[in-house]
Amino acid sequence: MPKNASPRPEDHVVVLFGATGDLAKRKLLPGLFHLHAAGLLPHEYRIIGSSPAAFALSQEQFRARAEQACADFCITKPTDPSWPSFAERLSFAAAEPGNTSDLEAAIKRAEKDIGGTPRRLYHLAVPPAAFTSVVGMLGDAGLATSLTRVIIEKPFGTDLASARALNQAVLAVFDESQVFRIDHFLGKESVDNILAFRFANGLYEPIWNRSYIHYVQIDVPETLSIEGRAAFYDATGAYRDMVVTHLFQVLAFVAMEPPGSLSARQLRAEKLKVYEALRSIDPRHVVRGQYQGYLAEPGVKPDSDTETMVALRVEVENWRWHGVPFFLRSGKNLGASRQVVTLGFHEPPLRMFKAHRSDIPAGRVNEIVIDFADPGSITTEFLAKVPGPEMSLGSAKMVFSYKDSFAAANALEGYERLILLAMIGDQSLFTSSDGIEWLWKISEPLLENPPPAEPYEAGSWGPPSLDKLIAPYRWHLPEVKVPTAM
Repeated sequence: MPKNASPRPEDHVVVLFGATGDLAKRKLLPGLFHLHAAGLLPHEYRIIGSSPAAFALSQEQFRARAEQACADFCITKPTDPSWPSFAERLSFAAAEPGNTSDLEAAIKRAEKDIGGTPRRLYHLAVPPAAFTSVVGMLGDAGLATSLTRVIIEKPFGTDLASARALNQAVLAVFDESQVFRIDHFLGKESVDNILAFRFANGLYEPIWNRSYIHYVQIDVPETLSIEGRAAFYDATGAYRDMVVTHLFQVLAFVAMEPPGSLSARQLRAEKLKVYEALRSIDPRHVVRGQYQGYLAEPGVKPDSDTETMVALRVEVENWRWHGVPFFLRSGKNLGASRQVVTLGFHEPPLRMFKAHRSDIPAGRVNEIVIDFADPGSITTEFLAKVPGPEMSLGSAKMVFSYKDSFAAANALEGYERLILLAMIGDQSLFTSSDGIEWLWKISEPLLENPPPAEPYEAGSWGPPSLDKLIAPYRWHLPEVKVPTAM
């Protein structure tokens, strides 16, 4: 892997709380090993897995578990020559409120092995209900120092009151500069490329406003069901799980004003301005759906009204975006798994081409489509003349594709990149407490008065009312296939 432009992190002790869980297995341990193999981790570091005593592992068991996780989920496999030097840095220590002696001893041993004054990074890969108790435990045990940073997983609360309570608990132990609220969407190369596409190219930024853009769609459907996560999902739903934590973050990148620099302070300030300009969510502009068969899922309440799909229209009430609707959709058991931003442009005021092809859908002639599912792409859709004697138009595309344009070896998975940034202390791609609380504030009308969840067939695109929500526009997904001209 080529030299990374970012500075190499200082020496670290990394503690993974919830180290026996699914997130650690699928993302964190494989991500850390990939960073190690790429030479991006500190010169000296140690990784301590931790869990309550009832789930504790021996050092050998933890190393074996990490090896299997990396074999299953990491780009770089444990057969790589770098594995032994990674494995020898792994250890395990149990910890729970009132009993942190094993963890304290493990941290002291790791710091002694490293030498000097290494930083500490705590990653809370634990259920949301445990965030407050783990943070309190760190404070009570004196494990939160000026050299400590903490990564907190989403969701950051379930409403405004719980988000405020969580922030108060965290900020009672850590300074805001030490807190990294992680959203792996913001670690995606293709999401960050929205900033580069907009602000590094004079061709696009001048037209990125209400004078040229007619509508914006952010569409993240999934074909997966709840996959045995009923205890979490039935109490959360698609809006809390995806919209507040992911889709609004992407919306901020699309809608923000140009920052003075790419510093964390300036990026966060511009994102917050977008959130402050969002109108409160109007339940009349929301469709909630529930796939047929959801109530039969093990662990789901028989009378549950939890939405497994949600779509909404929101408005950014500022000078740049006044009158431009933003349509957001996400959910389970839908027609495809995609992650797409679509910007539709106004049609020309004079329609001089009378021989428009009938197979071109209305309102779908000029779009920029940003696919931010890894590896990602950007497509510009426009009309061009079809060869032949008549002035007949057909749909054409110009495509930038990450996999075809840059070496895949240069890419970091979202979690890998964000863990690296947390080690460096760069908060630019992490959410702030102000931003989180503002999003829950504008969500209150919907959370207090949600429309009933409408049934939809598994594998479809949701209930029929989705088309009414977006009218007179159309959803970019499902894509309309335009036949090749003869």
